[in-house]
Amino acid sequence: MWTAIAQHISAQTGTSFTLADRRSVGGGCINQAYQITDGRQRFFLKLNSATQVAMFEAEALGLKDMYDSQTIRVPRPICWGTAESSAYLVLEWLDLGHSGERSWRRMGEHLAAMHRVTSARGFGWHQNNTIGATPQVNAWTTSWLAFYREHRLEYQFRLARRRGGRFPQQQDLIAALPELLSGHQPSPALVHGDLWSGNAAVTAEGDPVILDPATYYGDREVDLAMTELFGRFPNAFYEGYQAAYPLDGGYAQRKTLYNLYHILNHFNLFGGGYEAQANRMIDQLLR
Repeated sequence: MWTAIAQHISAQTGTSFTLADRRSVGGGCINQAYQITDGRQRFFLKLNSATQVAMFEAEALGLKDMYDSQTIRVPRPICWGTAESSAYLVLEWLDLGHSGERSWRRMGEHLAAMHRVTSARGFGWHQNNTIGATPQVNAWTTSWLAFYREHRLEYQFRLARRRGGRFPQQQDLIAALPELLSGHQPSPALVHGDLWSGNAAVTAEGDPVILDPATYYGDREVDLAMTELFGRFPNAFYEGYQAAYPLDGGYAQRKTLYNLYHILNHFNLFGGGYEAQANRMIDQLLR
């Protein structure tokens, strides 16, 4: 397996790579992750079961779209595929450092620039991907309301019912979506899709970088909302974003609606108290 991965790296980079050392590093809860090196070059490697190669392909293509936007730093994808019983994804290695107010402000500015990248095809993406380990449907849709209703909330509610979740006001919420999104007509922006604090960092040189995307074209507010879901980013991030690309009125209400998607997904992945949290959010939206 290791030889096959090294050969693929060599073919994609045009530079000979022979694995000399590997060490385990943090890489999330669903993959194994390594730093691999030949003594001169270093790469970040993710491994999973060979059945998960489509997940790695989607992540790589999402990173490529973000990298090609030339707006915010992401690890450049090198190659991906299967070797023996494993799927692998090889990314540029980035040395991470400590963040400060200046780097967080630049993070907001650079994310705003990425959100100005739009799609003429509407909302969605050219293939489905995953949000955590959950499939994420990205069928192209001209209406943001229809996209968010069908491919985000209703999809997660269906999964939740199979898991035994009870959401008594589900249909009331779905019926209220036109009112909750009334007057809001976002452009289809290139979004990260899973932008919590664990997926944002700063390089040793001080460049803001975002990682592990669940990319698609959607309302840019979905990224801002998620930065507030599990503890807000530093204030400098929001100041930088707002100065570069001010948010529309009504965001304070819509962020709860958008974060409901992630809480439903957490219920589908982990169960526990996320069902009660989702029901509290639904109640808040319907008041």
